[in-house]
Amino acid sequence: MKHLLKTTSIAFAGIFAAGLMAAPTAGAQEVLTFVSFGGGYQDAQREAIIKPFTEETGVIVNEASYGGELGKIKAMVTAGNVEWDIVDVEGGDAGVLCEAGLVEIIPDEFWEEVGGKDAFHPAAVQECAAGAIFWSTVFAYDANRIPPEKAAKTWADFWDVEKFPGARSLRRSPRSNLEFALMADGVPLDRIYDLLRTPEGVDRAFRKLDEIKPHVKKWWEAGAQPPQLLADGEVAYATAYNGRIYDANVKEGQNFKIVWQGHNYTLDLYVIPKGSPNKELALKWIAFSLRPDRQAAMTDHISYGPVTTAAIPLINPKVLPHLPNAPENFKQALLVDEEFWVENRELLTERFEAWLAQ
Repeated sequence: MKHLLKTTSIAFAGIFAAGLMAAPTAGAQEVLTFVSFGGGYQDAQREAIIKPFTEETGVIVNEASYGGELGKIKAMVTAGNVEWDIVDVEGGDAGVLCEAGLVEIIPDEFWEEVGGKDAFHPAAVQECAAGAIFWSTVFAYDANRIPPEKAAKTWADFWDVEKFPGARSLRRSPRSNLEFALMADGVPLDRIYDLLRTPEGVDRAFRKLDEIKPHVKKWWEAGAQPPQLLADGEVAYATAYNGRIYDANVKEGQNFKIVWQGHNYTLDLYVIPKGSPNKELALKWIAFSLRPDRQAAMTDHISYGPVTTAAIPLINPKVLPHLPNAPENFKQALLVDEEFWVENRELLTERFEAWLAQ
């Protein structure tokens, strides 16, 4: 991830109880197991959703962390020994799991109970998944080194090393880089994926990457790297996950500026592994997580956006401008086509690595 949390140590963690401050109830207590990516993201989920859910319902929520390995879910379902009830997955993975029959279908009645499908961003309403948060890949710079009035403001500027000098850093992946390259080449947002679905479009993106390649000092692989590169002055501009940049500013006192123009946003979603013995209770937890007040509460802990517009008015006005789907930021955003990347990730990654080696 790719986003903030996913670059922390995320080896499969031992399960630990959360929400233990809830008063005990008579008889056997209901228990759910929730699995996410650890780090700051899961910390936010604990504070904004898990603890309040336990306090309101008395349901104990056990937690585990993983690295996004779909094989863990497949192994459980195949063996008929499903120990996870709710799993946070990346956007493209939800569709893969659904198509493979490894996760439960989200019933229409569920969406009716949480306000109807129209209350949510369309990407958050899927056959087998419900949205959790939005996050973005952006580019950023250190305003202590580059005055904002002299800084790059578009992807064309990012590519223009003469007018906006300094080393660059990009992620070591074709994902987002191909989209950014086409934006830098003047392609409108609504034509990006139409072009990338053609050999000519992919060739055009790689030709544009040829231009920036000599100026890329570091092809980063972990989300912690771009803020550090900026802080150390090793690069002038770097692509990054928006949560990492915001976190560096808030927790480390940095003065990094995010350029939202053309940012690539996507989402994490919640799925229920097929055969979970607690499906109904899991749906109840997911419904709780989608409440506008809980969605807004997430932003108190991490700068990822809500999947329901009803949460926007509840968000701290000082935090709102730093979210991917703040109204102003959404106007200049590209929703990542997860279906495209599921279909083309392997082939384009092979080509990208070969291109890097040239």
